[in-house]
Amino acid sequence: MKGNGLPRAEVPAAFDAGAAAYDRLVGLNPGYHRDLRLSARRLLSGGGMRILDAGCGTGASTAALLTVAPDAQVTAIDASGAMLARARGKSWPSTVEFRHTPVEELSGVAGPFDAVLAAYLLRNVDDPDATLRTLRGLLRPGGTLALHEYSVRDSRRARWVWNAVCGAIVIPLGRVTTGDATLYRHLRRSVLAFDGVADLCDRLSRAGFTDVRTGTMPGWSRGIVHTVLGTAP
Repeated sequence: MKGNGLPRAEVPAAFDAGAAAYDRLVGLNPGYHRDLRLSARRLLSGGGMRILDAGCGTGASTAALLTVAPDAQVTAIDASGAMLARARGKSWPSTVEFRHTPVEELSGVAGPFDAVLAAYLLRNVDDPDATLRTLRGLLRPGGTLALHEYSVRDSRRARWVWNAVCGAIVIPLGRVTTGDATLYRHLRRSVLAFDGVADLCDRLSRAGFTDVRTGTMPGWSRGIVHTVLGTAP
């Protein structure tokens, strides 16, 4: 294991192992689904759109997108087959399709999209800059990317809260629920090692995005979970 979490090649398997309990665990976080819906509102203006949900997991981000744009055509992808199976087992409109592919390959996925949501994805890839360039290439001119992500490096308070929540709640609960805390230790370490918001904005600019802007969340995740938006030129 690397100091910043699992190597990329091991991340899908860790999510596979945690898939059965994932929805139950994130449901215990009072802000999890609310925060995803807020990022979806920041990304979308509503109406019929073609959207890529990159790193959809068990479909929470997909559901958030549909609360804002219920008529959208959504292509949802994930590298974890078990997480994707959980997503596919839920009820969805015919305008939603799921594809089992890592963002580095994008098998069977082609743009242009009007919008891309990447929730909790970027810190789990080996080359974030290449991933951002790939996502920009899938957007139509004027299309928008939203990263929904933990970022605590710029704030001492945020790091303290994150460590406290992980140490006292997330990791012990993950261990009790699944019998293996690997995924949740990875979560803690990968977030601590990930970009601060300022560096994340710089990444988007270097990848060619314009009008880069950010917003954080209410409640306990204020200053911890953020939306970072950029526009494809």
